[in-house]
Amino acid sequence: MAIRNIREIGEEVLTKKCKTVTEMTPRVRELIGDMLDTMYEANGVGLAAPQVGVLKRIVVIDTTGEDPHILINPRILESSGEQVGQEGCLSVPGKSGQVTRPNYVKVAALDLNMNEFELEGTELLARAICHELDHLDGHLYVEKVEGPLQDVTNIEEDDEE
Repeated sequence: MAIRNIREIGEEVLTKKCKTVTEMTPRVRELIGDMLDTMYEANGVGLAAPQVGVLKRIVVIDTTGEDPHILINPRILESSGEQVGQEGCLSVPGKSGQVTRPNYVKVAALDLNMNEFELEGTELLARAICHELDHLDGHLYVEKVEGPLQDVTNIEEDDEE
């Protein structure tokens, strides 16, 4: 597998709607492996295909570092509750902002064998699912930030004082 370049805010690929994956091919399998490697290398909890320049409806998420979720053609079936918290993005380096998301999400997706399954998540997993699925429709979390974006380096320095 390989580490791919993460596309950053301002690049057109991040504003486009992704295409449905119709079959599992060696290239799609390789892309998913590369996405996982890239996400872990960047210390992220999620990554969507457009973030590595590929307009396919694929996301990978791992909020624990031990249990990666691969979601092909994901769609939200249910959501409820509300959580407000800081959010960042590998495509918006060095910044974070406060975003309101559902506290519970149920999603349907295809796995590596193109079999449909459902995944339920709360708190961080629900936030990550919503964040990554937004990427598939050409949206970044900065569109939902309440208030100004914050410089992550300043937050870390403030915490040390």
